[in-house]
Amino acid sequence: MAVPRTALKKWEKVREFALGMPGAVEEFPWGETVAKVNKKVFVFLGVVDGSYPMGVTVKLKDEEAHAHALTCPGAEPAGYGLGKAGWVSIPLEQKGAPSAELLCDWVEESYRTIAPKRLIAELDAR
Repeated sequence: MAVPRTALKKWEKVREFALGMPGAVEEFPWGETVAKVNKKVFVFLGVVDGSYPMGVTVKLKDEEAHAHALTCPGAEPAGYGLGKAGWVSIPLEQKGAPSAELLCDWVEESYRTIAPKRLIAELDAR
């Protein structure tokens, strides 16, 4: 199954943004791409081989951002019980999917929720 070009471009921008965060590293647990800080996942980026619809999963503690993310087409609380902790899965391939810029805002919020204070201070100093 081919990955839609617009979804792939968004995914690439979000991945690049996430990996630009202080201390961020890319890993591939469970066969999917994740960005971690301090050995903790702050964004699940899924797979890009077309075997599963493209999407991102972020942790949104801010109630407004969380509610907004859930209004996106196809968005839902993340599986495996993560949704109860504020994680939201957002598909990228659906019509009306959020812009890369909005997704990056949510990635930054997720990062700030997970990252240690010293790395958040480094991000704020940029």
